[in-house]
Amino acid sequence: QVQLVESGGGLVQPGGSLRLSCAASGFPFTTYAMSWLRQAPGKGLEWVSTISTGGENTGYRESVKGRFTISRDNAQNTLYLQMNSLKPDDTAMYYCAKSSEWASRGQGTQVTVSS
Repeated sequence: QVQLVESGGGLVQPGGSLRLSCAASGFPFTTYAMSWLRQAPGKGLEWVSTISTGGENTGYRESVKGRFTISRDNAQNTLYLQMNSLKPDDTAMYYCAKSSEWASRGQGTQVTVSS
């Protein structure tokens, strides 16, 4: 079955960086566009970024443009999110998912940005 396992979260100070990883299995990873999603405390699930199957095309929500970079390694069935210049508003549980099926997301990894 579809399995997505996120990792790499943690506590970081404002201005810091983190790199999230998502290990995929149970489906043909290379044939799916993939996304990162996040959910802050008391708020709904929101889209962060998407990458096409081959990695040529990417998209970002306005608030993370220029700070976050999505990438993928199809040989390793792994999705990444490099997050730089982190802000307190980036604090959330981060999930990876098939772009067409947010319900496929894993358990998530917590990112907390605080001094």
